[in-house]
Amino acid sequence: MVWIYFAICVLLILFAGRRVAIYGNIIAERTGLGGAWIGVVLIAVVTSLPELFTGISSVTLVGAPDLTIGNLLGANTFNLFNLALLDIFNRNGTILTAKRSRGYYLTALYSLIMVSFVTAAIGVSRYFSPGIGWIGWYTPIIIILYLYFARAIFRAERSVMTQMEQKRPFDEEKAPLRSVYLNFGVSAVVIIGAGVWLAIIGDQMAEVTGLGQGFVGSIFLAFTTTLPEITVSFTALRIGAIDLAVANMIGSNLFNMLIIAIDDLLFVDGPILTSVSWLHMVTASAVILMTIVFMVALRFRPRRYFRLSWWNCTLILLLLARLYYSGVIVGAST
Repeated sequence: MVWIYFAICVLLILFAGRRVAIYGNIIAERTGLGGAWIGVVLIAVVTSLPELFTGISSVTLVGAPDLTIGNLLGANTFNLFNLALLDIFNRNGTILTAKRSRGYYLTALYSLIMVSFVTAAIGVSRYFSPGIGWIGWYTPIIIILYLYFARAIFRAERSVMTQMEQKRPFDEEKAPLRSVYLNFGVSAVVIIGAGVWLAIIGDQMAEVTGLGQGFVGSIFLAFTTTLPEITVSFTALRIGAIDLAVANMIGSNLFNMLIIAIDDLLFVDGPILTSVSWLHMVTASAVILMTIVFMVALRFRPRRYFRLSWWNCTLILLLLARLYYSGVIVGAST
């Protein structure tokens, strides 16, 4: 029965995530925000609502910090994997030549710094973890870094916002603003509800399968909660908005690290990273390697042959290696 519930959650997040992103895009354009800011920050945030509310419910309702940390780091690997798929499925050349590739590099660099810091914090917290009350020493640093990086991205993109070309999925001028806000709010509520339910289902899946919360979080939940990013990015690719498609993925990776700090604030049993498995360092290391591969590819822009390139193939292989290695670790520990 748990698998049926899991499938229902997948469908809910897939449907509502697409609508949240579309109507969030319309609201952003109506309020005068630029396309780059929409993709990197606004759309990245709204499509990361499943990760956010799955994490909140994991630490407050279920008391399962391994679920949320595994989900967030695993979601980052799936987002990078989806970048490789976007490149393969794009008929009009590699996504690396999109207009805002320099902005992608900046966002990817900030994401790399955040993930590297979280990885180091997980390792340090196993031996030494001073805190501010129940909050870990790393949480204020993560929040400050994210706010600084978000501001830096906005300032870097502000000068070129008017040059961005954003194709729209439909003529939003025909949609009354009240209707836009209503549809956005309803879809967001659906994602919030599905995220809360997903955390409970994830805990049940860990018990039923015997695979553990870290493994279930980093694979099953991670894949499910990245469905909004997948849906939005592939929809954007179909309409020719490559900039939005790519910015959504890497922007989500940056925001996911902020969710760790939010979860730590809500996890009152102590610093959250002291209560999680070292398995997450394997997933985090995979995120770091995959991000570096993407950044190198952005710098050198390699050619594709039959839509394949060394960088998209490497990202796919790294994800498969991460999944295999995580399975080996779980198998050895059971």
